Amino acid sequence: MAVTRGLLNKLERVELEGVIAHELSHIGNKDMLLQTIVVILVGIVALLSNFFLRLSFWGGGRRNSKGSGGSLLAILGIIAAILAPIAATLIQLAISRKREFLADASGALLTRYPEGLALALEKISADPNPLKVANNSTAHLFIASPFRGRQAKSWFTKLFMTHPPIEKRIKALRQLKI
Repeated sequence: MAVTRGLLNKLERVELEGVIAHELSHIGNKDMLLQTIVVILVGIVALLSNFFLRLSFWGGGRRNSKGSGGSLLAILGIIAAILAPIAATLIQLAISRKREFLADASGALLTRYPEGLALALEKISADPNPLKVANNSTAHLFIASPFRGRQAKSWFTKLFMTHPPIEKRIKALRQLKI
C-alpha cells in the first residue's frame, strides 16, 4: 500500500485514517486474491471463445457436406468470440465496484468513523486536477477514479468503471450505523 504526498498534504488525520482503513480492508477482504481469480476466469473465457471460433472455422477436421451447418456454427463462433470476453470483463468490473462498497464499509467498521472516509472521498473528488499518470490499466489502483472530469456519466460508461460513483459511496457511508 502506498500513500501519495498529495494525499498526505490534502487530507486531515481522520480522513487519512478512513482512506488507509479502506485500503487495509481490501487486504483483509482478500480482494487481490478474488480479482486474480476473476482475471484468470476472464482469460479462460477468452481462450475458450477463441478455441471454439477456430473450431467452427475448421470444423474439427471434418467437412460438412450440407454446408449450412458449418456456416451457422462459424457465425455463432464469431459472435461468441466477440461477446464472451466483453461479458466476462463487464462481470469483472461489476465485482470490482461491489468490492469497493465492501471495502468502504469494512474500513468504516475498522475506524468506527465512516464520516472520515466520506469526507476524504468528497475532498478527493472535489479536486479538479486529473492525475496525469493515470490510465485505464492503473485506474483500479486509486481510491477514487483518477479521471476527474474526463468520465461521462452515461449508463454505458458506468458499465466500464472500476469504481462506483463517489456520490453513491458517500451516501452508503453516511447511512451506516456504527
